[in-house]
Amino acid sequence: MEAIITVLLFLLGILLIVKGGDIFVDSASWIAEISGIPKFIIGATIVSLATTLPELLVSVIATAQGKNDMAVGNAIGSVTANVGLIMGISILCIPAVMKRSKLAFQGILLLLIVALLCLFSLNGSVTSLEGLVLLAFFCVFTWRSIRDAKSSMQKDTQAKEKPSRQEFGKNIAGFVVGAAGIVIGAQLLVDNGSLLARMIGVPESIIGVTLIAVGTSLPELVTTITAIVKKQSSLSVGNIVGANIIDSSVILPICSLISKGSLPVSTQSIRLDMPFCLLILVIGLVPALIREKFSRIQGVLLLCTYTVYIFLVCTAGL
Repeated sequence: MEAIITVLLFLLGILLIVKGGDIFVDSASWIAEISGIPKFIIGATIVSLATTLPELLVSVIATAQGKNDMAVGNAIGSVTANVGLIMGISILCIPAVMKRSKLAFQGILLLLIVALLCLFSLNGSVTSLEGLVLLAFFCVFTWRSIRDAKSSMQKDTQAKEKPSRQEFGKNIAGFVVGAAGIVIGAQLLVDNGSLLARMIGVPESIIGVTLIAVGTSLPELVTTITAIVKKQSSLSVGNIVGANIIDSSVILPICSLISKGSLPVSTQSIRLDMPFCLLILVIGLVPALIREKFSRIQGVLLLCTYTVYIFLVCTAGL
C-alpha cells in the first residue's frame, strides 16, 4: 500500500510541474509583453526567483538539520545541472541568438561569483563575511535588472492596448498558481522519487547526486522545456542565468548565517563539484559572449561534460 501511494504522489508531482510550467511560461510571457519589460529580464528575475525556491528550501532545511554537505552540494549541484543539463538541452533544441548587451553582464557576473565561491571554499568553509560578499553581487544583479527594465520601458513608446481587469487578474493568478504547481510538484517528485529509489535498493550517494540536485532544478527544467516548445528561447536562457546567480550568491550566504558564521565545505565539493561547475559555466557562456549566439556543439559539449561529472561523482560515492 505504501508503494502504491508513493507512486501516485510521484505521478502527481510530474503532473503538477508539467501543467504548472505551461501556465507559468504563458503568464510570464504575457507580463513581459504587456509591461514592455524584455522577456530575458522577466526570465532572469521574477521567473528565476520562483523556480529557485526548491533549492533554497532544501539547502536551508539541510543546514538547519546539520546536513551541510547536502546544502552545499544542492546549491552547487543545481548550478551545474542548470547549465550542463538544462541549458545543454535548450541549446541543442534551439541554438538561440543572444545580444551581447543582454547576456554579458549576467554571464560575467555569474562566472565571477562561482570563481569567488571556489576561492572562498579552498580553506574548507564559507564564512558569513564571504557570504555577504556573494550576497552583494546578488544585490548588484537585482539593481541592474531593475534599471534595464525601466530603461526598456522608457524606450518603448509604442502604444499598448490596456488589458481588462479580468485578463490582468487571470494572468497574475496564472503566474502564482503556475509557480506554486512547479514548486509543490518538484517537492513531491523529489520526496517520493527518493522513497522509490530506496525501495529498489539504489545507494543514497546516487540518490543525492541525481534526485536532489536535479530534482530541485526541475522547475528550471520544466520552465525551459515549456519555453522551448513555445519558442521563447530568451525566456529560457534568462531563467537559467538568473536562477544560477541566485543559487550561487543567495543560498550559500543564507546557509552560512544559519550555520553560525561558517558553512563547512567537503573535500569532494572543493576538488570535484566546484571545478566542474566552473568548467561547465565556461563552456556554456564564454563562446556565446564572444559569438553572440549559442551553438548545438555547445549543447553537446555541455551534456557530455555533465555526464562525465555525474559518472565521477557516482564512482566516488560507491
